[in-house]
Amino acid sequence: MAEAFADEVEQTVTIQEYIDGIEAEELEADLVLGGDDGKECTYANGYMKRQAVFSCLTCVPSGNAGICTACSLCCHDGHEVVELWTKRNFRCDCGNSKFGEFSCKLSPNKEPENMDNAYNQNFKGSYCICVRPYPDPEAREQFEMIQCCICEDWFHENHIGLDSTEEIPRDEEGEPFYEDFICQECAVTCSFIKLYYPLSLATEKQKNEPMLSGEEKVLEAGSSGCSNPENIDSINLVSRSQMNFSIMHSEAEEMSDNKVLSHGETSGNSGLGEVKVFCDNATSNIKCILGLDISNGAFDLEKKPIFLSKKWRDLLCRCSTCTNFYIRNGIQYLIDKDDSLEEYEKIAKQKRQQKLQQEEGAETDFLEKLNHVQKIEILRGISDFKNEFHSFMESYDATKPITSADVQALFENLAKKRQRLS
Repeated sequence: MAEAFADEVEQTVTIQEYIDGIEAEELEADLVLGGDDGKECTYANGYMKRQAVFSCLTCVPSGNAGICTACSLCCHDGHEVVELWTKRNFRCDCGNSKFGEFSCKLSPNKEPENMDNAYNQNFKGSYCICVRPYPDPEAREQFEMIQCCICEDWFHENHIGLDSTEEIPRDEEGEPFYEDFICQECAVTCSFIKLYYPLSLATEKQKNEPMLSGEEKVLEAGSSGCSNPENIDSINLVSRSQMNFSIMHSEAEEMSDNKVLSHGETSGNSGLGEVKVFCDNATSNIKCILGLDISNGAFDLEKKPIFLSKKWRDLLCRCSTCTNFYIRNGIQYLIDKDDSLEEYEKIAKQKRQQKLQQEEGAETDFLEKLNHVQKIEILRGISDFKNEFHSFMESYDATKPITSADVQALFENLAKKRQRLS
């Protein structure tokens, strides 16, 4: 009986805990939405490298359309909207031909269709190889889900092709210490990443190690060796080539800082081979890091999920051969830093900081525009609230939780006092 009563007791938190919780929720929302304030349709921005996308099943039950944050709030309020987190290279569909007579309120003049948009089963509200919704109302146990950084589908941890979820790289607190995950289907196309082993894969050894830069990882791998003899030559090959690659790129960056080069203009000779700097930074005429042509498929095509370490994208070769391979397989975004969730969230944090600074500036501007009497009234109101709150806390039983009725009574008393004084 006592246990049942304990369950009914309202959970209590301090004011600071409440504020911290609100701020944490706001930050999480900003990270998911990329700092988008949801006021303008993103259609005018074209195919954005990454943005938060939603699917309205009320308007398009087939799930072959996606909408931006602003349209989900303004045009589809009250509809059955599925949150898809982020998608790459996507343009808002709201109000185009897929929506019939429905018109976008924020950007009504749109092309009939966005031909370059890609849609998967997530747009229908289905996920994983089990093709189930999330959360699944019929599941006895809800498993965490992981998003593949290639196909961008979500998978239950127990459906990713491992013998046990214990094989997922985690730290002592049970939190994942890998940066990205590639599902077993996409792993076939991306098996070439294993050629960078052990630099790219999240391993048990990395769990308690400090964060290293790409070049530091290379130097460490070249000196530490590997417990698996079959990988020693591969490690040494990558280490030597990666160091050359890092040196050449650092020299190219130094030269490009001093001079803006035209596309393909030769910037100099490092002694390790001619270096060409391209304005789009997509490719460079340098020696392949791996020293082999990955387009020939000279690597293991194992159908097994891949967990990738921090900064793994920085290790990928940018030579013309490798870049052409990425393009042919539709994964050229792997060498675009703006595609990564890390960069997406970094920009979101910057936007959030700017927004907070603007809000603080607006408050200051508001106070500066007030006359003397108005400022005195605001200060008196703050003082009255402080005194009323202090009196409330002194007279309140600390053993009891503060309820919404108590808060309402506080403000009613404050209002009555203000009326008597006016």
